[in-house]
Amino acid sequence: MSGAGKEKAMELAPKEQKEEKVTIGAPKEEEVGTEIEPKTGVSFPTKLDDGKLLYSVGLRKKSVLGLGIKIYGFGMFVDNENLKVLLKSKIEKAPKQPTNAMYELVINSDVELMVRLVIVFGALTMSMVRKNFDEGLGAAIKKLTGGQKNEELVNKVMGAAGDHIKLNAGSVIEITRLPGYILQTKVKDEIISKVESELLCRAYVHMYLGDDAFDKEAKERFGKSLLSLF
Repeated sequence: MSGAGKEKAMELAPKEQKEEKVTIGAPKEEEVGTEIEPKTGVSFPTKLDDGKLLYSVGLRKKSVLGLGIKIYGFGMFVDNENLKVLLKSKIEKAPKQPTNAMYELVINSDVELMVRLVIVFGALTMSMVRKNFDEGLGAAIKKLTGGQKNEELVNKVMGAAGDHIKLNAGSVIEITRLPGYILQTKVKDEIISKVESELLCRAYVHMYLGDDAFDKEAKERFGKSLLSLF
């Protein structure tokens, strides 16, 4: 090979190596797992795009004429890092079992928390959702306030969700407690309301983590997720 040919080969080699390194170092998308709510078969991602982690899954049932009707499966997603900071600042040593104090910290904080509801009862209407939601939230507010009603506050959450919104099996409702004690409600990806109220946020989370939680097994699973933060 002539001298000029050798120089040309040497010039190409580093470029080829550089291109190979770029290919090897290309970022890979994170694989996100799923968790199945066993009583409904509804699937939930273990992590959302915004980083919130799945802490628990559960089932909401309603008694109708003595029958337990499955209404929706739900998944509870939490801002993991901020919740970890909160718990460790208040509780020095990890308890052996989840405690009421741990649940109360979550209920009373404004750490971002979202409950995703996936409808499984195909005959559900928006008016039924409003009625069921208002009853549950109203009862939680009465418990937290020593028996005082606040129907006006309750109605702000689902009041704008009209009957024109058609629900079916698989429809998704997301209710999120945002920092600053703002409760945001989305029905089928449409924002229905954003209400700033500490009492409202506490009452909503209380429905899932309070004394009379909708699904006690889901509450216990949430508690185990809290213990893992230590």
